[in-house]
Amino acid sequence: MLTVDPHPLLDLAAFTTTFPAPLGDLGDALALPGLVARPTPAGLDRAIDTAVVRDLLRWGGFKPAGRNKPASEYVRKAVPEGRLGAINAAVDACNAASFFSGLPISVVDLDRVQPPLRVAVAPEDTRYVFNASGQEIRVDGLLCLVDAAGPCANAVKDSQRTKTHDGTVRTLSLVWGTTTLPGRAAATSAWYRAILEAIGARTEPAAPSDPPRSDAP
Repeated sequence: MLTVDPHPLLDLAAFTTTFPAPLGDLGDALALPGLVARPTPAGLDRAIDTAVVRDLLRWGGFKPAGRNKPASEYVRKAVPEGRLGAINAAVDACNAASFFSGLPISVVDLDRVQPPLRVAVAPEDTRYVFNASGQEIRVDGLLCLVDAAGPCANAVKDSQRTKTHDGTVRTLSLVWGTTTLPGRAAATSAWYRAILEAIGARTEPAAPSDPPRSDAP
């Protein structure tokens, strides 16, 4: 369901989730404070240099600093300070996995994206609205999830048009891992999927694959 353009640093882990009920009906099934109070997951117990994640985002020409820093840096700072509260089961699980791993993660409503889906570096002068206030982010040179309507998620800020909501029942999660940290994206995805499955959700690999050759029949 997902194609991934060749990239020298990207180690992507992606999966879909089908929840047992709409997110608005699940309440605090996976509230963030309880998730981050758990023991550090196996394979994620070593600190990482945030520079290697920024290098992943920088490769296509994007500048991951200031308000455009990786989302994982915000999560790791905001959680201990109590500035990131519970949102819904999908987002809280995503934030907890990012907190433990140090890797940025996107989660989008699978019924709001428009196939085909692809991971690619955004072209020049690409931007989208990322919050309900209508603020925009410019994503030139940044690895993004791209659907038929354009880029809609990345390791900095996901778009407003594909965000989860109370009625969401299916999501796509992307762990933006780097080859500099081999195995970390897979370990993050494994823990992330396990906590979702513990509340009755069903997860499946999104099976990233190379895009078709231009001369394919």
